[in-house]
Amino acid sequence: MSAEGATRAVFIHSPELDEYAYPADLPLVTRRAGLTREMLDSMGLLTGDDRAELAPATATREALETFHTPRYLDTLQRAEQGHTGVDSLGMGLGTSDCPVFEGIYGYSALACGATLTGAKLILSNEARIAFNPSGGYHHAFPERAAGFCYINDVAISCLELAEHVNRVLFLDVDVHHADGVQDAFYDRSDVMTISLHETGALLFPGTGFERDIGVGEGTGYAVNLPLPPGTYDETYLKAFEAVVLPLIGAYGPDVIVLELGMDALSRDPLAHLSLTNNAHAEIIRRVLEFDKPILATGGGGYHVGSTVRGWALAWAVLCGEDSGHYPQIGPGGAVLETADGHGGLRDRVLVPQPEQKRTVEPSVDETVEAVKKNVFPIHGLS
Repeated sequence: MSAEGATRAVFIHSPELDEYAYPADLPLVTRRAGLTREMLDSMGLLTGDDRAELAPATATREALETFHTPRYLDTLQRAEQGHTGVDSLGMGLGTSDCPVFEGIYGYSALACGATLTGAKLILSNEARIAFNPSGGYHHAFPERAAGFCYINDVAISCLELAEHVNRVLFLDVDVHHADGVQDAFYDRSDVMTISLHETGALLFPGTGFERDIGVGEGTGYAVNLPLPPGTYDETYLKAFEAVVLPLIGAYGPDVIVLELGMDALSRDPLAHLSLTNNAHAEIIRRVLEFDKPILATGGGGYHVGSTVRGWALAWAVLCGEDSGHYPQIGPGGAVLETADGHGGLRDRVLVPQPEQKRTVEPSVDETVEAVKKNVFPIHGLS
């Protein structure tokens, strides 16, 4: 794909997305995206000849039906209007992690539309990189909501991309396994899914093990790296470099879709990994070296401050601003410092404890070897 004449990076957001809110007792805060936009704007990182902002359009019913069933979408719309019953509960609606609330359909369709907007910008060569921090709802299935996810914007956008290019690679660094997206392409080779996540033996959704590599034509095109609690930057990046980089090179995707969930960060209340956002920045930097168009989304991230800083850093790196050492400016022009960083976007380096290293390193090494054994030969790798 040629990117000649394209704006290098487009940040996709609309104030309308901030007007919707999940119930207060859920940890997902939709305003994370708007807060990220405010932070980037205060740092001057949204302006320049190589970047732009764009408001999305709501995904059409036709687009949503490329993945979700009409029955499910009808039920979701009725639930938004207060009409629930056995059917909706059977579809995961009205559960503790997917409650019914005002705006449930409108928000999900708009967030999906933002990711689709990015996909279309890439396909039309209007952008080389597109980032929708309001996206990344990777747990939704064609007829079931799960894990705070109602409409699977990632699966829908990968389907759109796969209609126009030969190969799409989906890389997910959210702490939870990308079960909905993996399932959508489990028997296909035109979309490879790679998920690095905390092991499903301990964390929702309880899936995504080394043995799960796809079926039929898709055998070897689903890749999972389940990681133990306490996994830290050095071991995480070691696994990424040993498995993900060779697979991207061997697969040769036309487009890379990157889910940047920030719930693998050390302060996240819903998971148990020990990453800093420096690991995310390094992964983005290495992915950029393949010189492919990138469609990036948000995802999980339940410590709001850490998530916002992580996404702001991600955007900076996507735009070629590698250092991430930009001051956060508060009221009166004061430079803000957080518990994570020294007044900039990058986290402090976390030094693993000896016992942490003794337990994490062998487990990660074992996982890496299992994945290489199961998947590498299929792609001509050793």
